[in-house]
Amino acid sequence: MRTVIFLITISILSSPAFAQHDEARNAVRLIAAGKYQQVEKTLSKPKNPLAGNAELHFVKMLNGLAQSKTQEAFVEAKKAVEAGLPFERLLIGPKAELAKLHALPAFAQWKKQFKVSNVIAGPMIGRVTSNSVSFWLRTNTPDKFDIRIFNANEGHSDKRQIVTRGRDDNTGILSFDKLKPDTVYQYEIENTSLKGTIKTRPRNGTASKFKVAFGGGAGYVPKWEYMWDTIRKHQPDAMLMLGDNVYIDQPQFSLCQHYCYYRRQCRPEWKRFTASVPIYSIWDDHDFATNDCNNGPHKNKPAWKPKVWNTFKQNWINPGYGGGEENPGCWYDFQIGDVHFIMLDGRYYRHREGKTMLGPVQKAWLLKTLKASKSTFKILVSPVPFTPKIKPGSKDPWDGFPEEREEIFGFIGKEKIEGVFLVAADRHRTDLRKIRRPKSYDLYEFMSSRLTNRHTHRVVKTDGLIWGYNKTCSFGLMEFDTTKKDPEVVMKCVSIDGKVIHKYTLKRSVLK
Repeated sequence: MRTVIFLITISILSSPAFAQHDEARNAVRLIAAGKYQQVEKTLSKPKNPLAGNAELHFVKMLNGLAQSKTQEAFVEAKKAVEAGLPFERLLIGPKAELAKLHALPAFAQWKKQFKVSNVIAGPMIGRVTSNSVSFWLRTNTPDKFDIRIFNANEGHSDKRQIVTRGRDDNTGILSFDKLKPDTVYQYEIENTSLKGTIKTRPRNGTASKFKVAFGGGAGYVPKWEYMWDTIRKHQPDAMLMLGDNVYIDQPQFSLCQHYCYYRRQCRPEWKRFTASVPIYSIWDDHDFATNDCNNGPHKNKPAWKPKVWNTFKQNWINPGYGGGEENPGCWYDFQIGDVHFIMLDGRYYRHREGKTMLGPVQKAWLLKTLKASKSTFKILVSPVPFTPKIKPGSKDPWDGFPEEREEIFGFIGKEKIEGVFLVAADRHRTDLRKIRRPKSYDLYEFMSSRLTNRHTHRVVKTDGLIWGYNKTCSFGLMEFDTTKKDPEVVMKCVSIDGKVIHKYTLKRSVLK
């Protein structure tokens, strides 16, 4: 068995995805596989580690704890904090490994120097509707906190309790309802310094103006974590995280999954971002399984699928997760005013031999949802691009499933479903393209997937390319105005430094 694990590890580390991975994350995967000596070699190589020196000391600490070398691990923990690691990283997890550190009297004495809230990560805002909003928290130990939400102008105030539970990895979600549409509310988590504002949505079907940011490819590169502040300053009403949100590539070991989520959640930039911008997420290969994975149509094969799904649910705050326990996944839909977002899962049931990316249950849901939608714009959101020849020679995008792609596109034309355009991620750049449809209207695809990645993909000049950008990290921004006589969405490519590189106005009249 250990030989199999070793071969899996070497295979993963030699994959094309390795170009994005950092030394610390690679070493954690080796710890999970019990390859402790290789960990030391991996961490001794970089002169300028991509994840930073603090992260390398943290992982050296984990390696020591895994071998019960607790005193050596304690030394590395202190070095990590001295190098800038937030002290709460030593509390959040991985719980089993860190328990050995916490048992040391020296650690207990050292901890007294720090004033750390039991709220380690969050709040994350999500599931916002015209009359409700939800909050996600992660705590060090199972706990309860009161959250108060109020509208000072109208005298509205409501206080409820959020509960975090050990079985959910010390996370919890609390929802407020009976709120007023299109209204700004303030919130505060009592007995903490955490507070902020949130605006409810317009009623479904209401013409309105709003902004939605999106992107994928969020590898951990500390010097580019200011991307979250950049997006926040553009004040989007929602953020779509479209896969490769964290780079894990180790579905059979939960240690690496937790590690990748924890370190992002403890970043101050990410905390500021998620406390003010509602988050919606789906996954792709690197946060679901491994590079370009094709794991078949079964919900319990490979056996790690349900566990990865549960870990994903613990770390996000989506309106839904596929078909629930019967049909796990991360697909769902939501609306902002008269714009309908349909979020797709391109990995859980991907079966190239069966010619399906979505699987029968998700596909039936998608077609039914499209046909029933009365929204002005209907956005199909995919973790990988629909555009043909977007990744030459590869079957990982929708080119690997041309029959199913044509079935969806043909359904849009046959049923005369107007107002559809496409949003996607995966390719490490930001593009806008047009897919020619001779028997229907052309489909526009807005793609962005280099939020914080260091790895870049060249701009592929397919038929219908309008523009592409890959010089720096960037994100996609959609500015909707459906109050106009001819409703429109302005599509912008924005760099990590906040500069608008490209923009394009798409009119509703074109999509029919």
